[in-house]
Amino acid sequence: MSEQDFPPPQPLVIRNARVLTMGDGPGPRRGRSMRDLGAIGGCDVEILGGVVTRIGPDLDVEPDDELGEIDACGAVLMPGFVDCHTHACWAGERLDEWDRKLAGASYLELLEAGGGIMSTVRAVRAADDEQLAVDLFARRAAMLEHGSCAIEVKSGYGLSTADELRMLDAIEANAGTPTQYVTPTACIGHAIDGDPDTFVARTIEETLPAVSEAYPGVAIDAYCEQGAWSLDQCLRLFDRALELGHSVRVHADQFNDLGMIPEAIRRGFASVDHLEATKPEHLAALAESGTFGVMLPCSGWHTDGRYANGRAFVDAGGALAIATNYNPGSSPCGSMPAAIALAVRHLGLTPAEAIVASTVNPAALLGLEETHGRVAVGMPANLILLRHDDERMLAYEFGMNPVVHVIANGYVLAEW
Repeated sequence: MSEQDFPPPQPLVIRNARVLTMGDGPGPRRGRSMRDLGAIGGCDVEILGGVVTRIGPDLDVEPDDELGEIDACGAVLMPGFVDCHTHACWAGERLDEWDRKLAGASYLELLEAGGGIMSTVRAVRAADDEQLAVDLFARRAAMLEHGSCAIEVKSGYGLSTADELRMLDAIEANAGTPTQYVTPTACIGHAIDGDPDTFVARTIEETLPAVSEAYPGVAIDAYCEQGAWSLDQCLRLFDRALELGHSVRVHADQFNDLGMIPEAIRRGFASVDHLEATKPEHLAALAESGTFGVMLPCSGWHTDGRYANGRAFVDAGGALAIATNYNPGSSPCGSMPAAIALAVRHLGLTPAEAIVASTVNPAALLGLEETHGRVAVGMPANLILLRHDDERMLAYEFGMNPVVHVIANGYVLAEW
C-alpha cells in the first residue's frame, strides 16, 4: 500500500499520560542535557490530522463522532524510537556459523574464512528482488511493534553494483507508507570480495557512481577493520563520495582502532559507529566534534562481550546515539528496548541518557528533527505508549516488549 492509499488519520486525544517531551527544540542533546526528558505528569495530548496540536492537563476537546480517545492511566507516552543503524535487509541465516562461534571461532576468523558478511552476500545474490523486499517488510514490522517509528537500513550484502542497487531498491520499496519512516544507507564498503585492490577500485569507479546516479545524496558507509576495508581504502571511497555530494557514515573501531576517528572529524562525517575498541584520546576528540558517535550494545552482547565507553563519551560532551545494528551475524536483534537495557548495563548510561540516545539524538543524525524524536506542538505524532508509568522500566526490564500502542503520523497502529 502506498502512502496515497492511506485514509487520513482520525482525530485522537490521549489522556492522563506521563509525557516525555524531550525538552525544547531539536537535538542533539549533549552532556547533562541528556538527562532532561522534559517529563510532564498527568498530561493530555491532542492529535489532529496526524499532528500534535495541544499538550497539557485536562484538555477541553470538542465532541466529535470521529474522535478517538486513549486513557493512558498514568503510563509513559514518549517519542517513538529512531533506530539509526541497522542491516535489516538480508537473505538467508547464519545459524551454522553461530554454532562455530559457540565452539570458539571469533568474528574476524569467520570473516577471514569467507564466512560472516560474505555468507550473507552469497544468500542475497541468490535471492530475488521480491524476497529481499518482503523479508525486510516482515523485519521492520516487528521492529515497529517494539516502538521503532523510524529506521535506517543499510545495503552492503550485495558487494556488486547490480546487487547493491537491488538492495537499495528493496529498502526503497519499504519506504512508501506513513506508518514507519525508512531511510537507506549505501554500505558499499561492507567487506572485500576477491582481490582487494581490484574490488576497491571497482567499488569507487563503478559502484559508487551508479549508486550516486540512482540515489543522489544517499549516505555512503564502509567497514574500516582488519580483514575488511583498510583506513586508506575507506578514505579513498569516502573522499570521492564527498565530492559527489554524499554524506558519510563509517563502521570503525569494532575490534581495532585503525585511526579513522581523526580522519572522520577532519572530513565532517555524519557518524562513526561501533567504537568498542576506540582509544581514549580518539573518543574524547570525537566527543568534542560535530560528528555523532553511534554505539551498538546488542553487538557486544551477542558477539564478544566488549562495549563502547558510553559514560566517557557522554561526560566529554559527545553527541551519542544508540542503535540495534540488526543483522544476521553480530546482532540478530531489532528491539530498541533491548538496546536501551544493554546500554544502561554495559555502556554506563543512565536510563534517561539511553532514552535520549534512542530518540531525539538519532533523529538529529538522520535529519528527522522536525518529524521524530520529540513530542511537540506542530510535530507529526510519532509516539509510543508504554505499559509502564516510570520510564526507567525501559532499562530495568529486559526480554519483554514494553510498548502498548504505536502511533505513527497519527495512525494508531496496534494495541498489545
